[in-house]
Amino acid sequence: MSNLLERSFNTLEQLAAHPEGMTVSTIAATLNMPLSATHRLLAELCRCGYARQVREQGEYVLTMKLVSLGLGFLSASGVVDVAQPLLDHLAEESGELVRLAVVDGDELTFVAKAQGARRGLRYDPDMGLSVRLSCSAAGHAWLSTMSDEEALSLVAKQGFGQPKDFGPKAPTTVKALLTYIQTARKRGFSMINEVFAPSMTAMAAPVLSPTGAIGVVTIAGPLVRLTEARMEELAEALKATADEIRAASGASGMFKRRA
Repeated sequence: MSNLLERSFNTLEQLAAHPEGMTVSTIAATLNMPLSATHRLLAELCRCGYARQVREQGEYVLTMKLVSLGLGFLSASGVVDVAQPLLDHLAEESGELVRLAVVDGDELTFVAKAQGARRGLRYDPDMGLSVRLSCSAAGHAWLSTMSDEEALSLVAKQGFGQPKDFGPKAPTTVKALLTYIQTARKRGFSMINEVFAPSMTAMAAPVLSPTGAIGVVTIAGPLVRLTEARMEELAEALKATADEIRAASGASGMFKRRA
């Protein structure tokens, strides 16, 4: 049963990463599963309403059922209701994309955002994605709340990822990553410049509770506008927003469980 569940979740994750759809053979090859077993699994996912076939003998895609479950959970938790006004205010002040990620076990996941850019370049990635800890401002901010040993243990579980998928300054060694983490720890917030993506910058501050970080607030934008000097100017507003979210977090069941 556990193997079936693992295959099911792995298949859902593959479909989530390929909104254009995937064929049975591609899924089977990617996940190293027998073709017949992959076909049966997809048929069950379709029967349960989590996937559908675009056309006969064509690609499979996710339905909105999984998305609805996630949105329903966030709505019931109250986390977005608590954080959204604060994110909106910071987005207006910064003129950039502001997001909130929450700690979920060994991962960070973005759950809310506010877009402050009204013209020119806009950075607006997908929501609900697990954060790459080694090369993101959010990841560095969260890791900075732990000991170096704890931080490296989490990164080891997730891995550094492929350098080609990130910015030219993404850390690829433990030594380079520790420099980012230790600097963020001293500042009280993280800053990255062309680390997650080329020509992009970001900063992040942890939302702290008595038992550790429960989330992270980030500001991200294009390097031409969100320079290092501009990030320094926004540091106090960013940290204040993280503190305000922590102060209001008692209204959210999600944050109560993590506090």
